[in-house]
Amino acid sequence: MPSAVDYSELGGNLPAIASLSASFSQASLSLPSPYYPPLPPGERKAFSDVRRTFCLFVTFDLLFITLLWIIELNINKSIWTSLENEVINYNFKSSFFDIFVLAVFRFLCLQVGYAAFRLRHWWVIAITTLVTSAFLIAKVILSDLFSQNAFGYVLPITSFVVAWLETWFLDFKVLTQEAEDERVYLAAVNAACERAPMIFPTAVSDGQFYSPPESLAGSEEDLDEEGLGRRAVTEQVFLF
Repeated sequence: MPSAVDYSELGGNLPAIASLSASFSQASLSLPSPYYPPLPPGERKAFSDVRRTFCLFVTFDLLFITLLWIIELNINKSIWTSLENEVINYNFKSSFFDIFVLAVFRFLCLQVGYAAFRLRHWWVIAITTLVTSAFLIAKVILSDLFSQNAFGYVLPITSFVVAWLETWFLDFKVLTQEAEDERVYLAAVNAACERAPMIFPTAVSDGQFYSPPESLAGSEEDLDEEGLGRRAVTEQVFLF
C-alpha cells in the first residue's frame, strides 16, 4: 500500500510557492524590450505606392497625347474629315496619327511590363524610350509638320519629353525606392530570426538542476547537542 501523503508539509510550502510565482511574474514584467517577442516585420505591398504613381503617369501620357491629337483633328476641318485624311489616307509627312499610335505603344508596353508582370528592370522602358526617340527624330527631319500649325511643334516635343520623364521616374524613383524597401524588409526579417533563439531557448535537461537531499526532522537539534558535547569535552581537557 502506498504511503499516505502528508498534506501538512504541502500546506506549509504553499506560501513559498505563491511568493515564488509572484516574484517570477514581476521579473517577467520588468524584462527590457529586447527580451520581448519581436513583432513580425510588416507585410510588403504587392504593388508599391511609387510604382502605382508611375503607372498613373503612363496613363496620363496616353490621355494627354490623345487629347492633343483630337484637338488637332478639330482645329481646321471637321473631326471626321480629319480622321479620314490622317488614318485612312495616312501620310508619314503630314499625319499626326503615328504619334498617337506611338503613345499607345508606350502605354501597352509599360503597363504590361511594370503593372501586370511587375518587372524590376529597366529594359522595357529602355526599348520604349529608344523607339520613341528614334521615331520622333525621323518624323521631325523627314516630315513637313512645322508648316501646318502649332501642333506640328507641340505633339512631337510633348511626346519626346514625356517619354524621357517616364524613364527618369522609373530609374531614379521606382526601382531605387523598391530596392531600398526590399533591403529594409530583409534586414527586419534577419533581425527577427536572430532574436528568436534568445526569446525561445532550447529545452533544458533535468541533469542541469541539482536538488540537495532533504534534511531529516530534528537534525538541527542533534547538531546542537553534538556541539554542546564537544564543548564540554574541550573544557574538561583544559581543566586537566
